[in-house]
This record gives sequence, structure tokens and C-alpha cells, in this order.
Amino acid sequence: MTASDEARETALLAAQAAADKLATDVSIVDVSERLAITDAFVLASAPNERQVQAIVDEVEERLREHGVKPVRREGVAESRWVLLDFVDVVVHVQHAEERAYYALERLWKDCPTIPFTDAAAPSAAPGGNDSGTPAVAETTGQ
Repeated sequence: MTASDEARETALLAAQAAADKLATDVSIVDVSERLAITDAFVLASAPNERQVQAIVDEVEERLREHGVKPVRREGVAESRWVLLDFVDVVVHVQHAEERAYYALERLWKDCPTIPFTDAAAPSAAPGGNDSGTPAVAETTGQ
């Protein structure tokens, strides 16, 4: 059994919201075959507590716009590892140090991932350069 379509959609929305607030190492793990309590984990990192909180706020706001509210929030006071439980999806926003130490990807390495690509990430070279050669940036010499 894999994550439901609804869980996948919620996870992708949460991942994009995190990426939009400059989260790093955003990934989605399908834990549906290992856990009965949720279908997917969204994992995201930030370099400091303020950024962790900004990411959490954006994820909550974006999902609320789609009618999805968290049933539980943990770790908000410290903002080192915040967990947002949306039932089918659990979002983990971690300070980069916690992410490295706890290594949730390693813990859940036997689970498949759900592909996520940041919609804001550049998909082609600047200027539409399809020649296979690197694009050269112009400098103004100022």
C-alpha cells in the first residue's frame, strides 16, 4: 500500500510551501507501509530558529488555504524541530543541526520517497541556452 492521493497532494503542497520560504533539503518519505498512523513525512531544514518558524508558518497557512489544518503542533516554543501533524502527513521542520544529528532519512531509508521538485527552481539555463555550453553572465565593470 502506498500513500493515498490526498496524502501525496498534501505532502507536495507542504513541501512547496517550505521551499518557498527557503527551506533546504526538502524531501518526502512515503511511510504508509511502515506506519499505520500516517502516510507521509515531509522533511525540511533551516539554518536558524527564526527560519524554522517562518517555514512552519508558511506550511500552515498554505495548507489552511486548501482546507487542511494541523491536529497537533510540537516544538514550536524552541523552534529547533517543529512537528506539524496533518493526520495523513506529518511535517518535520528541523534546524540543520537536528536534521544532521537525527538523520530521519537514514531511519526511514527502506521507505520509498515521493518525488518533489521546487517549482521555483530554475529548470533551464538562463536565456534559454540549449547549446550545451554554459551561459556566460554579463558584467558591467562597476
